[in-house]
Amino acid sequence: MIADKNPIQPLIAGNWKMHGRRADGAALAAELVRQARRSGRAELRCELVICPPATLLTALADIVADSPVRLGAQDCHHLPSGAHTGDISAAMLADAGCRYVIVGHSERRTQHGESDDRVRAKAEAAHAAGLIAIVCLGETEAQRAGGEALAVVERQFRASLPVATAAANTVVAYEPVWAIGTGKVPTTAEIAAVHAQLRTLARERVASGERLRLLYGGSVKPGNAAEILALANVNGALVGGASLDAGDFWAIARSCP
Repeated sequence: MIADKNPIQPLIAGNWKMHGRRADGAALAAELVRQARRSGRAELRCELVICPPATLLTALADIVADSPVRLGAQDCHHLPSGAHTGDISAAMLADAGCRYVIVGHSERRTQHGESDDRVRAKAEAAHAAGLIAIVCLGETEAQRAGGEALAVVERQFRASLPVATAAANTVVAYEPVWAIGTGKVPTTAEIAAVHAQLRTLARERVASGERLRLLYGGSVKPGNAAEILALANVNGALVGGASLDAGDFWAIARSCP
């Protein structure tokens, strides 16, 4: 078999959630930039993205400019402008220096009542602004226990991705809700089964679906990253708590095959 001359570049994205102020956020970003610039291509085989709170985006954009570290946001509104107090549009995020934006994270779906339709609208807004949407999906613990995991993930995939989804403008992150911030991690067989299903769906519904990056998220740490990232159809990780420590995040990034 002829090897793929253009393999999928893994993506390691750090979701800082509601953590970080100007001084510590700047220090963390600067350390990651330093590590990335010091490393050769043989060591850094992935694309690095940090998604800090919106208050830090402008300051961190200057720090990561012209470096291997990309900037992303944690959410966006589905409209380009308007009377939406407290919200931020995708165009504003692009203007602030973002390249990526997370949409549909389970914490947005559960705490803010966001539906698949709203997630799809946000992804469409991201595309319109020239951003790459990281679309999150995943089952709850009750759904997993009830044998519904694959059905839930398929439903969210079909309903949350815009018609114009392509490998160039979208990343899909599988995050089982019960594994986020809990220390619990699905077995490698469970992760592999979901990602195999996602790849099949991507081939059916997404332009260049064979190259759509599929991330795993949920208690990813330096100790388990290599095993997870070595699985077929796992093209990176969406990292929560471990992304707040430069050493841990860098160790995860270096685990990319």
